[in-house]
Amino acid sequence: MEQTKGSVKKVAMSYGLVLALLSIVLSVIAYVLGVHIERPWWVSTLGIVIMILIIIYGLKTFKKDNGGFMSLGEALKVGLAISLVSAIIVVIYNYVFMTFIEPDLIAQTLDYTKEQMIEQNPEMTQEQMDMAMGFTEKMMSPVIMTAIGIIFSLFLGFIISLIGGLVMKQNRPEHA
Repeated sequence: MEQTKGSVKKVAMSYGLVLALLSIVLSVIAYVLGVHIERPWWVSTLGIVIMILIIIYGLKTFKKDNGGFMSLGEALKVGLAISLVSAIIVVIYNYVFMTFIEPDLIAQTLDYTKEQMIEQNPEMTQEQMDMAMGFTEKMMSPVIMTAIGIIFSLFLGFIISLIGGLVMKQNRPEHA
């Protein structure tokens, strides 16, 4: 059983690092293209596809390393661990990005959000606008953004590893 725990850690660290690096590369591409604030659908979709592929490959590696066996619980551990490692690295990258590379990112995002609100709801009163922008500002705090990023990554990692684990699970035979 000790070998399995070591294997979870090894797979989580290596695949979590790969997922984080690919996520950061995607983020840099969005920044270079100038779409990092509005985040078009293809950026989000590509990020999710990358996450699915990396977690599935991580599960396959874990299963192979364990003689072709993997329980659903092990699949969930591996997938969540990959997601957590990646989320922590990406959160650190985002902090560096927002602090040193693009320190006015939050202000730019709030401006973009306000423009979108006006465009989508031209009859919105100033009071409604102020209330909505106040809520949006609170959600854009670094602590809230970090928490949401980690929770979202873990949630998505759970769903992916649950489905992948159900498909790939192969329990060890019982020797009684």
